[in-house]
Parts: sequence; structure tokens; C-alpha cells
Amino acid sequence: MRYPLLQIDLNKIYQNAKYIVEFCKSKGIDIAVVVKGFNAIPEVVNVLLKSGCNYIADSRIDHIKKLVESNINSSYMLLRVPMISEIKDVVKYVDISLNSEIKTLNEIEKECLIQNKEHKIILMHDLGDLREGIFNENELIDVALYIENNLKMVKLYGIGTNIGCYGGVVPTKENIGRLQEVSYKIEERINRKLNIISGGATTSLTLLFKDEMPSKINNLRIGEGLLLGRDLEDLWGYDMSSLHKDAFILKAEVVEVKEKPSKPIGDLFVDAFGNIPTFEDYGIRKRALLAIGKADFVFYEQLIPRIKDIKILGGSSDHLIVDINDCKEDIQVGDILEFEMYYGPMLHLTNSSSVNKVFI
Repeated sequence: MRYPLLQIDLNKIYQNAKYIVEFCKSKGIDIAVVVKGFNAIPEVVNVLLKSGCNYIADSRIDHIKKLVESNINSSYMLLRVPMISEIKDVVKYVDISLNSEIKTLNEIEKECLIQNKEHKIILMHDLGDLREGIFNENELIDVALYIENNLKMVKLYGIGTNIGCYGGVVPTKENIGRLQEVSYKIEERINRKLNIISGGATTSLTLLFKDEMPSKINNLRIGEGLLLGRDLEDLWGYDMSSLHKDAFILKAEVVEVKEKPSKPIGDLFVDAFGNIPTFEDYGIRKRALLAIGKADFVFYEQLIPRIKDIKILGGSSDHLIVDINDCKEDIQVGDILEFEMYYGPMLHLTNSSSVNKVFI
């Protein structure tokens, strides 16, 4: 077996997705499963499609293009506002895209006419998180009317919002309720119902758990919440025991075991990434060096050792350093240590060509 290795349990991912999809459907919510967190690996996407989700969503057109060309049939949603330079591919490969700029919408319309193909739009409303979206409600309504009345091939399919991904804003019935209220105003002006009112991402599941989701919301875009389920439990305090937290397991090989001081010796400046590290002096400690590094997972502090009493100390581009002094296990060179993870390492490990991916 080639290490480092990322073990991906397809059955656990399916069970997680099935649970979240069915829970949301019981609340009148359809799910767009966000696949960018594992870089849209086709084997995983195929499993997710079996869970009953309505859409596969990603922020990167190259991921969606890869899936379409792999003959994975789905309705595809592009999460990141399209670049002008990628509109040809957006129209060709994507069914629904999230948008906020009239210039971009006009360019999509031109390409749709060339390809003789309709394209659906979710118009984004910024409710305060300050990432994408039209901030002013009246401007949002005006753009919605512009799409409805002036564009032939670009169709106003719905409106949506993003909460929490940039500004860390907490979804509430009040701020998501503003999306609901503006949807009523748009529907009154266009004299029809919008198909999708998309109320956010994984963090918006908290409103469903509290039965506080405004009734008009009928779509969420969920990634981490069904792939790992750790944020909702560890950060938000919700019981997510129905989900597998170990669908993604990192396995890395020990290449050195030594007793060393816990504090570097000499004048300290910056590390390989320009950061100024700080250290506590705990004396001589037994440490293991593993053959994987920040180039593969970036966020070492978001890895979770599966052996009790292992403590992650840090790492460099190519190494992870762990304290094994208090472990009951006799860890030796050549042993394989396992780690569960949060969203950040999953995103980077699935994208690393140096990490072997194994499906079970």
C-alpha cells in the first residue's frame, strides 16, 4: 500500500447523505449536495446521487465539466458567481448558476443564444455576510425584473443567499426571513412562483433543527454537514450522532521516532511559512515524525488523531510532528497512524496528488 493514504468510506458517505436528505425533505427542503469539499471525486459523487439529492453543486466549472464528461447524469449547480471568461462552459455544462451581476447575466444570455440553450439563474441576495449577492433589496428586485422581462434564454429560477462562509454571520429566522419576504415581492411583480428559494449552506441546517426555518425556503446547499457532520456537533453543539464522522480517514507512515526537547534550541525567527512560532518547554518528550505535511492538508490543527493521547505539535511542508510520549501504544518507525478530520484537511487532501485515495 502506498502512503500517505486517504481512506474514503463510500457506504458511510451514502448513509450520511441519505439521513440529511430525508431529514430535509421531511421539512420541505430539497438539497443541492456540495461536492467541492472533496474535489468532486466521481466515485463519491455517484454515491451521493443515490441518496436522493436533487442537484450536484460545485463552485468550480472544471469539477462540473469533469463529472459531465464522466457521464454522471445530474442537474448541476454552479455555486461561485461565473467569471466572464468561463461563460461558454457554464452554459454548456451547468443547469443552474448563482449570479449577482447584470453584465454577467447579459453575457450568459449571449452565449445561450449561440448555443441555443436555456440557463437557469438563482439571483443572490447578500443579507449581511458580505460575500456574493446584491445587498440592496430594491436593486435585487430590479435585477430580477430585468431578467424576467428582458432576457429570453436566461431564466429567473429563484433567489438565494449565503450566510456564514465569509463573515461568520449566524443564520436566524430574522435574516433568512428577509429572503422569504423579498421572494414574495418578486413573485408578486412577475406574477408567478419562483422555483427555488435557497436559504444557505450547512449552517442553515441549525434553523431546521430548531424548527425556525421560514416556510418559503425550499433549498439548502449542503457539503460538510453530510460529509463529516463535525461542525454542527463540535462548533454548534447539535447532536449529530446519527452521522458517521469517519467517512474520510488519513493514514500516514511514521518515519522517525525520537526523544527530543519540546522547545527548539537557539534564537527563534520565522518558520517555513513566514509565521513566528511559539513553544512551551515541557522537557524531553517522545515524538514521531510522519511523512505528510502542510502541502497536503494545510490545517494540521484540524486533524484528529485516532489514538488516544497523541498530540499534534505542528508540521512543515512535508512532515507532521506528533507527541507520542503519553501513548500506551509502542509506536515504531514504519507504523501507520490514522487521523479523522474537519473540512479544511478533507478539501486539501482530496486535491493532493501525493495522497493515495482508497475507496471502501
